[in-house]
Amino acid sequence: MRVLLLGANGYLGRFVADRLLADPAVQLTALGRGDDADVRFDLSTGSPGALTRFLDAVHPGVVINCAGAIRGTASELTRHNTVATATLCESLRRSGCRSRLVQVGCAAEYGPSQHGSSIAEDAVARPGGPYGVSKLAATELVLGSGLDAIVLRVFSPTGPGTPAGSPLGRLADSLRRAMQHGDSELKLGGLGVQRDFVDVRDVARAVHAATLSAAQGVVNIGTGHAVRLREAATALARISGFGGTLLELDGPSLPRQATGEGTPQAAPYPDGCGAWQQADVRTARDRLGWRARIGFEESLADIWMEAACRM
Repeated sequence: MRVLLLGANGYLGRFVADRLLADPAVQLTALGRGDDADVRFDLSTGSPGALTRFLDAVHPGVVINCAGAIRGTASELTRHNTVATATLCESLRRSGCRSRLVQVGCAAEYGPSQHGSSIAEDAVARPGGPYGVSKLAATELVLGSGLDAIVLRVFSPTGPGTPAGSPLGRLADSLRRAMQHGDSELKLGGLGVQRDFVDVRDVARAVHAATLSAAQGVVNIGTGHAVRLREAATALARISGFGGTLLELDGPSLPRQATGEGTPQAAPYPDGCGAWQQADVRTARDRLGWRARIGFEESLADIWMEAACRM
């Protein structure tokens, strides 16, 4: 099976590429903006006609779209997430290759949800920020394209390669700096947020499963279990061997002395999804035969290992 992967050099794309390369039945071609892509093409500025000609020449059975941006202005997010997906859909419609499209979406498309609830695929999407809006628009383009397509709504990916600017990446980096400086206290904020963290290697497995499935529409990819950032911070401190005290700046029992300045802080979760998010993962189980396998502690251990390498 010939597979065309867009965004192979991104956080998710790297692990998807590794997973596909381990399958001897897959012939993988990477298309992207970087010099290390097999073929250079910028979805956000390239023409559908040029991409159509490439698709007709390569004739992939499956196209996986992991490309996009998670940060930037509303205009930049729209260009890289929405316009790029429109270009891809139009190129696939024009092409004679009849490829299956696996679009990697995100849970930010749903927006805030009620505490304690599990979000199913039929939930009304109300994204709380420009990133979620741009990704939801991309999903709607895919679903309305008439293509053989599936959208994987990935919840909060974590594990090896977690970006240093992400909430868990910042927690690990704050611990690293505290240990390097010999601090006995570490002040952290935004720890009340709860998210459904799914290991990036499990996400790659889900993408692989979607290439082999006939399932269409939206499918949630998560663990079905929300974890509070406070629990993640405690677990990371234990894994790292940090012997000091974690002081929560905005917790319910905030110590009076924790209002000082000068120590690293973890900012609130930036995805526009409020205080709680948890996936209903029954569709992934029933239609893809997929479920998360890697535990949160293992993901955190891999995050800390990479942070410790910077000490």
